[in-house]
Amino acid sequence: MQLKRVVVTGMGAITPLGNTLQEFWDGLVNGVSGADFITQFDASKFKTRFACEVKNFDPTSYLDKKEARKIDRFSQFALVVSDQAMADAGLHRDTINADRGGVVFASGIGGINTFQTEVSEYAKGDGTPRFNPFFIPKMILDIAAGQISMRHNLRGPNFAVVSACASSTNSLMEAYNLLRLGKADFILAGGSESVICEAGVGGFNAMKAMSERNDDPKTASRPYDKDRDGFVMGEAAGIVVLETLESALARGARIYCEIAGAGATADAHHITAPHPEGLGARNVMIAALEDAGMKAEDIDYINTHGTSTPLGDGAEVKAITDVFGEHAYNLNISSTKSMTGHCLGAAGVIEAIACIESVVNDVVPPTINHFTDDPDLDPKLNFTFNKAQKRTVNAALSNTFGFGGHNACVIVKKYVA
Repeated sequence: MQLKRVVVTGMGAITPLGNTLQEFWDGLVNGVSGADFITQFDASKFKTRFACEVKNFDPTSYLDKKEARKIDRFSQFALVVSDQAMADAGLHRDTINADRGGVVFASGIGGINTFQTEVSEYAKGDGTPRFNPFFIPKMILDIAAGQISMRHNLRGPNFAVVSACASSTNSLMEAYNLLRLGKADFILAGGSESVICEAGVGGFNAMKAMSERNDDPKTASRPYDKDRDGFVMGEAAGIVVLETLESALARGARIYCEIAGAGATADAHHITAPHPEGLGARNVMIAALEDAGMKAEDIDYINTHGTSTPLGDGAEVKAITDVFGEHAYNLNISSTKSMTGHCLGAAGVIEAIACIESVVNDVVPPTINHFTDDPDLDPKLNFTFNKAQKRTVNAALSNTFGFGGHNACVIVKKYVA
């Protein structure tokens, strides 16, 4: 069977750097930090009192007020970026072939805000069960995929993907595979996350996973810096419209780039810690390169998982040097989490969008907040510290890894007719 080529024809993004695709990309190339003190709840008694929040987001500016009340914040994000991506791709619900359009959408946690609110309200009462009838439909993480399909009349493949912080990269991979097998003409793939609440921040604090640099939130996310002390929580949503090449050409669509390949592996090591030798990360990059029929030397830029944790950053760098050998020194490497924070289940798609923009614009966004070299990391590697760099980017690779040992990787490349 001849597999179909898959291209990107539309994108949408809401991130801590801005609520549109252009604002997001401008923030990345200008090295803007999205971190600040938490506004969504009183965090004064928490070990971490800052995060990378989405700013100036009023759901009623995009959605009917009654509709907005019925869906969790992560689903509100999802619907807005679906509108952005459909418009960007030149697709409209009244003119598409609804049976050939699908949605594969991810979240690492789903509607934790709704869960916290409903359970807290019950606990305050006398034990009488008084729950909102929308409690379950607001909370479950697959509901965003369902909401997107209903909003845009997409009756093709529709499901959710969850693999912790690798979730939305896995959603891209699943959509890519469905398309190249001919199961649909186009699929909206991506993810959304909004967990900046007492339960989310408190839970990650209890694991000692997050930075506690409350005296300097803007510089707290510092991947590959000697003094990194944990990740900064972020929230975001992103969607990429993936489409078969023949469908895109038939309707005269603008093509951003081509999906070259993808891979998925497991560490099989620990519930939260990465394999110390970066084994799963190494294997997933090899799998993606093999799927793409590419050599290590074909990659110009790697958007790393790079969460700013002491263990994770080092293990991924070791995996990169193992896979790319001498070519590792020709690569640009950067972690855009230094600017967006770690957006959990949405991290993969917004970082894939960063890779797509790099391929389109031949610019590599920086790893900001670098102050002190880590003696355990090879100083000859180009981590693109503090300032974006212009270079030809023919192909870019995006890594995401999740609790449970999940690893996912996607490769994008310039489209050649």
